[in-house]
Amino acid sequence: MNFHSIRYVFPILCALSFKSVLGQFPSGDAVIKAPYAGSDIVITTTSRLAGAIHSLTWNDQEFINSADHGRQLQSASNLDLETAFSGESFNPTEAGSRRDGAGSASTSRLLHLIADRNMLQTTSQMAFWLQPGEKSGSNPAKNRETLSNHLLTKRVTIGYQQFPNVIQYDVTFGLPLNERHTYAQFEAVTGYMPPEFSTFLKFDPETGNTNPLSDGPGEQALPVILSTESGTHAMGVYSPNQPSTGYENAGYGRWNFKAQKVVKWNCVFRIRSKDGVPAGDYMFRSFVIIGDLSTVIATMQQLCVK
Repeated sequence: MNFHSIRYVFPILCALSFKSVLGQFPSGDAVIKAPYAGSDIVITTTSRLAGAIHSLTWNDQEFINSADHGRQLQSASNLDLETAFSGESFNPTEAGSRRDGAGSASTSRLLHLIADRNMLQTTSQMAFWLQPGEKSGSNPAKNRETLSNHLLTKRVTIGYQQFPNVIQYDVTFGLPLNERHTYAQFEAVTGYMPPEFSTFLKFDPETGNTNPLSDGPGEQALPVILSTESGTHAMGVYSPNQPSTGYENAGYGRWNFKAQKVVKWNCVFRIRSKDGVPAGDYMFRSFVIIGDLSTVIATMQQLCVK
């Protein structure tokens, strides 16, 4: 895990100053792109999702199944509030809340956005996934507000070193001073994809080989790739920051929500401390890899040995 607090404080302060001077928040509508293999990789954000990534296309294929305010290429955290941990009950989410549904607005608040050619930077104040009084399954919401005090800054760049098909995805989660947690779970990046990405693979960095992977649900330790059956389009995720200490058998998840006609992968980090997880900034880097299946595998082989 790397900590780069100072680099992320300035844009946040600028964003807050921007609002106080002009009385408004920036638009979340932006497009960045860069060429790859005869087509452009195009990433689109929207105000509807508070600047979260709504669309990623390449070679006439949409890679993101953006429906409500959860199915995006985005980030979220889950924390215990010094109580028994339960999923989604204290869950700041970049794109918005569950109640936002398929609506045109987000409970999350975009503070800052820069889009320049192939680069994107945003800072947002994340909404809680659940509204006060709501439940996820049998788990009641622990938050008492709709909008959290958790800040998320992301920097997204299409192209990394000699790899035009690699998206560098850097996120920083800002944990506030006025909360106490002994467990923090950071979903650094997740991708909800169309159901035609039905082939699930795991990549072994030690051998450079891929093997079939069940569609889960759940996590395992190896980077994952989701591909169309034909192999013409695939997306993989790899992080040099994996694994989290004490969680060496987890980190990369995958799901197939057949009823909802959507598949998902994620890259997750965890911190547990009986003395409390300190307030501050937690930065994670992931690489999202795009292309046909053979190229995604070859790219991952090269990335993993660097």
